[in-house]
Amino acid sequence: MKKLKFPTSHKTQVMDISKEVEELVIESGVKDGVCIVFTPHTTSSVFLFENQDPALRRDLLNALNRIAPTDGDYFHKGENAAAHLKSSRMGNSVAIPVENARLMHGKWQGIFFGEFDGPRQEREVYVKVVAG
Repeated sequence: MKKLKFPTSHKTQVMDISKEVEELVIESGVKDGVCIVFTPHTTSSVFLFENQDPALRRDLLNALNRIAPTDGDYFHKGENAAAHLKSSRMGNSVAIPVENARLMHGKWQGIFFGEFDGPRQEREVYVKVVAG
């Protein structure tokens, strides 16, 4: 298993981590199998999303903010209930088939990391490529 570490720079943001994950798939030496990408943070997510139009990422964040607004009336004692709700909505992992050492996601898909409680000095994403 490999670990990606990186900072985030905004309260909420969507980062394309596809290239970093693709490099780890190649380094793994696995030709055919599955790649699992996971974040252990309860206020962030890993998900597949459209990778061509960056404006769509802003649309996603705006939609999530309507679902779980930062200033909502929450029972959670902390000030980050909205971040937890957004993370749970988007999910913490994806599994992507690997064929000929390539991720088999769709032409318009990328692997994204969602930050919902930033900025943070360090976030982690774990990548495991399993032969199959």
